[in-house]
Amino acid sequence: MSIQTKNEKQPILQIQGLKKHFPVKSSLGFLGGTKGNVKAVNDVSFELFEGETFGLVGESGCGKSTLGRTILRLTEPTEGKAIYKNNDVFRLPSKSFNNMRQELQMVFQDPYSSLNPKKRIGSILEEPLIIHGIGNKKERTEKVMDILYKVGLQVDHYYRYPHEFSGGQKQRIGLARALIVNPKIVVCDEPVSALDVSIQSQILNLLQGLQAELNLSYLFISHDLSVVRHISDRVGVMYLGNMVEVAKTEALYAKPLHPYTEALLSAIPRTNSEFKKERIILKGEVPSPLNLPSGCVFHTRCPYVKDVCKQEVPVKREVSPQHFVACHLYN
Repeated sequence: MSIQTKNEKQPILQIQGLKKHFPVKSSLGFLGGTKGNVKAVNDVSFELFEGETFGLVGESGCGKSTLGRTILRLTEPTEGKAIYKNNDVFRLPSKSFNNMRQELQMVFQDPYSSLNPKKRIGSILEEPLIIHGIGNKKERTEKVMDILYKVGLQVDHYYRYPHEFSGGQKQRIGLARALIVNPKIVVCDEPVSALDVSIQSQILNLLQGLQAELNLSYLFISHDLSVVRHISDRVGVMYLGNMVEVAKTEALYAKPLHPYTEALLSAIPRTNSEFKKERIILKGEVPSPLNLPSGCVFHTRCPYVKDVCKQEVPVKREVSPQHFVACHLYN
């Protein structure tokens, strides 16, 4: 009798032990040297699956955006691996990575500053095609017209300048620029935070529709927990450069395991009395990433702190199926 094994879905991107440290110069300048490193991203590991949206949440300054930019090598990593198509993206020579870059794209937070105000939209969208040597002039124009239609804009927008568009339209243009080279992975760095609430829902629905149509994988970075819940399949929670919890979206929101995640979710505004929970107020200030606490980085604010938390760094464990947490409470 033959035995059939279940085929597990393979990740399209694997991040392993990623670190990004920024050196801080002494006040004496060149003579003083470096007085330390800001550990913006500190030993982060996770996987992104094909066709999935992985949400990344945390307080401002926790390293979310730095993580996204480092994965795409917009800033070079200090240490770690990013495995894509059996290649470590961080170890590829510049020429090889430039050939791969069209498959790894980014949508930036501020639609106002991410577009060149001196260029027409057609020229802005054609530029990635020219850089990667895709098509002739006629073919590039046709691709631009097609992507404008896909993101909900009109053909005549090809000839306009960025200042002639609203914030939501500019973000659609930013999305079109990322998608025009047919990427596999798109890092969305706070793509709706600068938009009105009514426009946010339009952009989120557009992202989901394009994902289904083009089989895209998203790394969705946001501080808005309600937005992340709406769009994400899985969620990772970051605190001071560390990934403290990873789980499927509904499991994480229904039963957060890490004390920081619990406090974070308690801050979500709720209107239905059925879901009202007591707000958890964390005591103390967020420590400086220049001088991280020993042991668990959250122990200085944790309401459940134990002696071991101050001494040992917790190891990320799978507490329940596909629910990982780095906390000594679950040893």
